[in-house]
Amino acid sequence: MAVALVPLVEDNGWFFDTELLVIAEHNGLRIHEVPVDWVDDPDSRVNITSTAVDDLKGIWRLTRRFARGEGRLPVDALPVNTVGSGLAGQLVRFGSIGLLSTATFAVLFLVLAGPLGPVMGDVVALAVCAAGNIVANRRVTFAQRGRAGRGRHYGAGLALAALPLLLTAGALVVLGGLGVSSLALELLLVTAINAAVTTGRFLLMRRWVFR
Repeated sequence: MAVALVPLVEDNGWFFDTELLVIAEHNGLRIHEVPVDWVDDPDSRVNITSTAVDDLKGIWRLTRRFARGEGRLPVDALPVNTVGSGLAGQLVRFGSIGLLSTATFAVLFLVLAGPLGPVMGDVVALAVCAAGNIVANRRVTFAQRGRAGRGRHYGAGLALAALPLLLTAGALVVLGGLGVSSLALELLLVTAINAAVTTGRFLLMRRWVFR
């Protein structure tokens, strides 16, 4: 894949590798770190000042280039994303993130329900967890990297969070109207509702958000 990026790299000096990595990230490609042994050469002829100036120029050039919408590989030049595309693997990762989100939500709800009330505690806790959940699922479950499609992914993912938010808030209002004020029962109810809509969220993420 790096070979396909080389024509997009303009620098022929020390900034070459940095430019290659930045363009790779800009195109949503995954970057792996590989450890190497570094041997210092005390007799180096590199001019630190001129190299630093050239690097700053390279950063400015890349910034302007991306602002013009350039630096993109043709769509057909990008590899088909096969990382994590298997249903079983996605389910395992989605479930693991879901368990962590559920635990985080429970803690936030128990802390916030007292000072804010159960409904507002639910709203704040779900909002925090939804934001973290969509970021984690984008990167881990569906192996999406870089800026490509990021805004749409986050927007669509947060839109999906509106349904459980409305359902849980409505259920808490009904529960309050019935005179039920048990914090444990409220937590159990909202957790059950979130669990009930989880399958639908996964399918929509797979078929719509991260298609």
